[in-house]
Amino acid sequence: MAGLWFEDFTQGMVIDHAITRTITEADNMFFCALTYNSQPLHIDHHFAEGTEFGRPLVNSLFTLGAMIGMSVNETTLGTTIANLGMSDVAFPAPVFHGDTLRIQTTVESARESGSRPDAGIVNFRHEARNQDGVLVASCRRAAFMHKRPAA
Repeated sequence: MAGLWFEDFTQGMVIDHAITRTITEADNMFFCALTYNSQPLHIDHHFAEGTEFGRPLVNSLFTLGAMIGMSVNETTLGTTIANLGMSDVAFPAPVFHGDTLRIQTTVESARESGSRPDAGIVNFRHEARNQDGVLVASCRRAAFMHKRPAA
């Protein structure tokens, strides 16, 4: 499904995203390498065994990026002007190698732009749950969206 236009979003609208993703050790290691994150809790099995988790955690910024990325096809693909910001980012439970993420997006509000008559601002709440239904990540995101072009 292509992204939705500003007019397609209504307050309270809930989207259960079709894409799911099993997070692999390679995903986590590659992301940590790309972002220069050398935190041993993410990349060192022996170190992680000595923590309360007993194994490496997936980098939370990877989890955040995957959560938002997995929502794009059904929300903003080709219809967004820009992300305006993310807030209230939370990671209430860890993500481990082998966890499968499912994403749900709720439209919290939508309003027309005060400066651009061809655009509006949509506020989303994204939530990621693992294969057991445990909430592992959430955030609010404001997107600057195109209105549907005139026919």
